[in-house]
Amino acid sequence: MTLLWSVVFSVVAVVIPVVHFYVAPLISSLGLSYEAQNFGLNGQKCTKIEELQACEKIVLHQQTGILYLACSTISNRAKWLPAMERYEATEDEDYVATYDPATSKVTRLTFESFDIKKNGLYVLGMDVVPSEHDPNELFVYLINNRPPPDGQDPSVVGPDSVVEIFKTVAGGESLVHMNTVRDPAIVSPNDVAGFPDGKRFYFTNWFNRKTGFALMARNLLTYFTSIGYCHSEQGCKLVVDKFYSANGIALAPNNTVYVASASGLEIKMFERQDDNSLVYVEKVHTETPIDNLSIDQEGTVYAAGTPKSVELMKHIFNSSHPSPVCGWAVSQNTGEGAFYGEKYKVQKAYENDGTIASGSTTVVHDAERGRLFMHGAVAPYLTVCHTT
Repeated sequence: MTLLWSVVFSVVAVVIPVVHFYVAPLISSLGLSYEAQNFGLNGQKCTKIEELQACEKIVLHQQTGILYLACSTISNRAKWLPAMERYEATEDEDYVATYDPATSKVTRLTFESFDIKKNGLYVLGMDVVPSEHDPNELFVYLINNRPPPDGQDPSVVGPDSVVEIFKTVAGGESLVHMNTVRDPAIVSPNDVAGFPDGKRFYFTNWFNRKTGFALMARNLLTYFTSIGYCHSEQGCKLVVDKFYSANGIALAPNNTVYVASASGLEIKMFERQDDNSLVYVEKVHTETPIDNLSIDQEGTVYAAGTPKSVELMKHIFNSSHPSPVCGWAVSQNTGEGAFYGEKYKVQKAYENDGTIASGSTTVVHDAERGRLFMHGAVAPYLTVCHTT
C-alpha cells in the first residue's frame, strides 16, 4: 500500500504542474462559454478599409501618422500559412503597403534591388524603425517565410524563412533592398523588432522546428519556441532558447524587450544587455491569448487579444466568420497600487464581438492623433477608429 500511494503521489506531483501551467490556460483561452462584450470602440467613429486585406502586422510611423502594413490576400493565406501547416504556395506575391489616415490613401510599395519572382515574398511579422542618423530614413525589417528551393516538399522540410531588410523614406513609395538574413537560428520566425542601424534585430521563433507531427498541439504544450538576435554582418544566435508560445515582440527605447506568450496569456519583459543577450525581468497576465505587440508614443504596450480562440480558428478557415477581438494596454502604474508593488497597470482597452474588427492579430494606437488601427492575418479589412 505504501508503494502504491507513493506512485499515486508521484503522478499527482507531475500532473498538477502540467494542469496549472498548460491545461488551465489553454482551457481558459478557448473561451467556450465567454460572451464577448462591446466597449471601447464606437462604430460611428470607425472605418473599414476593404482595400487592405490579410495584413498580419501593422506598424505606425509616429512622426507622419502613416501606417505600414505587411499584407497578403485571403486566398493566399488559405493556401500558404506554415504556422497553420498550410503549404500550398501560390504565385501571387504578398506586399507591403502604407495607409495615410489624413488622406485615406493606400499605396502598395514597389521594390528596388529585389527580384520578387526570384526571391519570393511571403510576409508575416514586420518592424519599421527610423534611422539613428536621419529620422526621415526608415528601415523595414520583414519576415519572409518563402517556400523551399528546388521543388522540395515544404510539408517535409518546412519554409525557407529569412528576414529581409529594406530602407525607405517616410511617406515614400518604394523599398530599397539592403540585405537578406538567413541563419540556422531563424527556424520559424513569427515577428521581428529592429534597431535604428538597419543591421540588428530580435525575432521570435513560433517553434524550434520547421515541421513535425501535430506541430501546433506540441507548440501549445511545450517550451519549443525561442527568441533570437541577429546582426546582418555577424550572424545570429538564440538568446532565449526555451520560451512558452512566443509570438509578438517589441523593443522599447529604454532597452526593454516585450515578448507575447500567446497561449501562456502573458507578456514577458526582458532587459537587453550589452552583448544583446536578454535577462528576464517580469511578466504581466492578460487573461486572453495575445498576438502582436506595439508601443505607443506614451510608452503603453498594446497587445491584440483573442477572447474566443474557437471562433478565431473558424475565422482562419473562413474569413467571413466573425472572430471577437480585444486590445490589452499595459502601462506603468502611477496610482496607489504602485506603492504596493503593482508596477504595471493591465487594462482591456476595448472589446468587440467581431462586427467592427474581426480576427485581429495586431493593434496599434496613435496616442497623438487619437486613432486605433486593427488588422489580422486573414482579416477582410483594416479597421481604423477614432478614440477622441
